[in-house]
Amino acid sequence: MTAVRRAAPLLLAALALLAGAAGAHATGYRYWSFWERSGGHWTYATQGPSTARPDDGAVEGFRFAVSADSADANRPRGTADFGTICAGTPAEPGRKRVALVLDFGTPGDAPSGETPPGRRTACARVASDATTAQALAAVAKPLRYDTNALLCAIAGYPEKGCGEQVSTGTTGRTGKTGDSDGPASSANSAAHKGGSDSGPSLGLPIGAGVVALLAGAAVWQARRRRGDSV
Repeated sequence: MTAVRRAAPLLLAALALLAGAAGAHATGYRYWSFWERSGGHWTYATQGPSTARPDDGAVEGFRFAVSADSADANRPRGTADFGTICAGTPAEPGRKRVALVLDFGTPGDAPSGETPPGRRTACARVASDATTAQALAAVAKPLRYDTNALLCAIAGYPEKGCGEQVSTGTTGRTGKTGDSDGPASSANSAAHKGGSDSGPSLGLPIGAGVVALLAGAAVWQARRRRGDSV
């Protein structure tokens, strides 16, 4: 038992290294997330912009960033008030107005060689049955989609790529900003398109091997001490 107790700190250290290796090799996705504004808070949309049909007076947002999943996604930043965004766009009979917040993200989340445009807002005045995608197309062309209808670019940004996997790590990531309420799952997330990670990082099997070796050494030492005492 003494040998096992002596090995315990080594086991704990190995487990800490294992946890650190797993976190350092986390995988995220670079994509446009879609948000809906309700009660003064952003909520991660439960459907994609091509099927969502906002009501007149709705506020919807898009944020480009690297996110592991919907729970890790960054919210759109800045002004998100319908009265402010659509103040210069009068209502028209038979049409609706949708306030859009377009947050192109940070340089740290931008694809290599690209610089994100400045955040902006727009008021789309569209047909009463228009989808969010149609409202977006009215004020932020060109849009780009992939073959699975995943939104890849707004106003031409980014120029290439669509929901690609990115190694996020545990440092250098932009933190979540905006409201404190947590987003829900969404069908427009790149994670839904790309599926789960292709496999565990090398840190997992290596760390597990270290733990096994240390545990074996502890057992061997305990048996040797018992043998010496006979």
